[in-house]
Amino acid sequence: MNRDEKPAPKRSKSKDNGRTATGRNVSRGAALRAQKQAVQDANRVASQYLDASSFTQEPDEKAVKKPARGRANVIDDSPRLKIIGLGGMDGGGSKNTMVIEYQNDALVIDCGNDLGVDLPGINYGIADSTYLDQIKHKLKGFVISHGHLDHIGGLPHILPKYPGVPVYGSRFTVSRVEEIFENFGLPMPEGFELKTVAMNEDTHERLKLGEFYIELIRVTHSIPGSNMIVVDTPVGRLINTGDFRLDPNPLDHERTDMDRIKQLSKEGVLLLMSESTSTERPGRTPSESTIEQSFIDIMEAAPGRIFIGLFSTNMNRVQMIVNAAVHHGLKVAMDGRSMISTLEMAVRNGFMKIPKGTFIPIASVANVKNDKVVIVCTGSQGEPNSALVRMSMGEHKHVNLKEQDTVVLSSTPIPESGNDALIGEMVDDLMRKGVHVFRHQTHEIDGVGPLHVSGHSSMDESGELIAAVKPKFFMPIWGSYRTKKRHIDIAIEQGIPRQSCVNVENGEIVTLTKSKIEVHGEVPHGTVLVDQTGATVNTIVVKDRVLLAEEGMVTVVLTVDKKTGGLLTSPDIISRGFIYMKENEELMNDFRAELRRAVQQRYKRVDLDRFKAELKDYVTHFLYERTQRSPIVIPVVNVIGSRSEKANNDLHKANGNGEQQEKSPEEIALEQQRRFAQMRQRLLNQDARVD
Repeated sequence: MNRDEKPAPKRSKSKDNGRTATGRNVSRGAALRAQKQAVQDANRVASQYLDASSFTQEPDEKAVKKPARGRANVIDDSPRLKIIGLGGMDGGGSKNTMVIEYQNDALVIDCGNDLGVDLPGINYGIADSTYLDQIKHKLKGFVISHGHLDHIGGLPHILPKYPGVPVYGSRFTVSRVEEIFENFGLPMPEGFELKTVAMNEDTHERLKLGEFYIELIRVTHSIPGSNMIVVDTPVGRLINTGDFRLDPNPLDHERTDMDRIKQLSKEGVLLLMSESTSTERPGRTPSESTIEQSFIDIMEAAPGRIFIGLFSTNMNRVQMIVNAAVHHGLKVAMDGRSMISTLEMAVRNGFMKIPKGTFIPIASVANVKNDKVVIVCTGSQGEPNSALVRMSMGEHKHVNLKEQDTVVLSSTPIPESGNDALIGEMVDDLMRKGVHVFRHQTHEIDGVGPLHVSGHSSMDESGELIAAVKPKFFMPIWGSYRTKKRHIDIAIEQGIPRQSCVNVENGEIVTLTKSKIEVHGEVPHGTVLVDQTGATVNTIVVKDRVLLAEEGMVTVVLTVDKKTGGLLTSPDIISRGFIYMKENEELMNDFRAELRRAVQQRYKRVDLDRFKAELKDYVTHFLYERTQRSPIVIPVVNVIGSRSEKANNDLHKANGNGEQQEKSPEEIALEQQRRFAQMRQRLLNQDARVD
């Protein structure tokens, strides 16, 4: 049986009219309600990712979605600063995109994608840029905090709409941006040229963009070149933390620049916008240095080849592995296009120190003794096409995992991504092969040291940063509603009044003056879905895919004689993802009999469109009564013997006098029957699942 074909429950009709073998007496209304429910369920799944086309409220409409704070009946017409999260203010913090707007100037902070979208044929989602289209004349730049895809992955789709608008970030970050544009699969619009500006965070360089001044502050994260973004506005100073942790001993010695943060605090900070990924994790995030010894110990004890899976951009972790390999005199091979590209950038920009002769090509691994090589690769999240998964399945061009190999997963599942199941399946497959597997989650019972530290701050660090910045107002960002609410609780513990904190969702407009923070209405927002080719996919198409995945599809093809109103051939039934028809012959025989009866009773009594509508309802009722399932039903009715416009034009044949000789109705009918028989045969030959 094909995987997408499900056997129907074997039921036969009882002698009681309308009653199934299960004892159910299913009315036509119940069947149609079941189909409607299936459609609603599909809508509900796909509607998590609606684009802005479903948004009706105008962005400047005065309606207030949430009650504004402050005294009633007081008109404040002073210039206001607007802050709008177009993405990243829900879920685990993804497709992070924020607008800072003041009168005729606007900035975009970050522009990421959402790799956690679980819909058929969808690769990722990006923030809907409808609102940016409305204010494109105001855009002065895209300012990027760091080079992870949830902060830069939307740029190739969105930035080309606004030619001439530059991208600002650290040297490493703009190199990452340039890389994703170079590797993007679709052509850029004619005339578009990527403009990037690398800023120096060590010298506290400040650049003027319209009414704004921007500055980057170095922070520790899991990718080089990570920064907080400072925006000085006519209303006051804003700080967006990006992603960060307060690591006292990072491997690259690039600590979060707390001295500069405290200096800015003394000058005054109006609003702190702080990431909320891990605000439900108590304590502090351990230092990266705590896991260095773990790699040294594993390399010393492992009996064969060592494979280490990690995030492609975690260059600190790669440096740590290189150091441990050099300590033991091992060679290092690397696989995974994104990882190799990031390594090249890190070396080029001075973030990595690789002793000469350490790296060997992945194709040379077979020529090195098993106990003398370490393979660093992507795939720690169990991604189906990653290097580690292909190696585990025997599908890699150069290296395949075997018994007594050791695999180290130096990561944990991305929060709210659903990757746990993928990782679990991969680990099961590895263990079946006799591979030794070490994971951070089980490192204590495996007798090894910790294998991963998060790139995100925990509760104590979040509180420490708030205490250092001392903002007048606080707004948690880049997280789910619950983690942002927890972040507000942390801010209150640090002395920020509750009324000075806001927990907003995507699209909501936060307005700021020097003395007030409010939430006024919302702008068009949503998610645009992108497939494997880089092309966008309409949400309506996705809803159909979800419904097909859940219930399948049945196509009924009827060939009807126009004169008699009877069937010329047995009804053709095509099933996709509904039932395997060869295992349900009784159902198919009954189905064909019902179709014949439907044609006999109704075809000549109503017009063709009405007949097809009735046929669809009739089939839906019959299939639900017999299977308790509601597939998509597509009725196709071919009428043989009718005279189409083309047939009318071909009715005459030239004779010797230039006159036309009309075909007889019998000849026309026979010709149409032959054409339809050929078409039907081509259709039925396309797939063996057609009965």
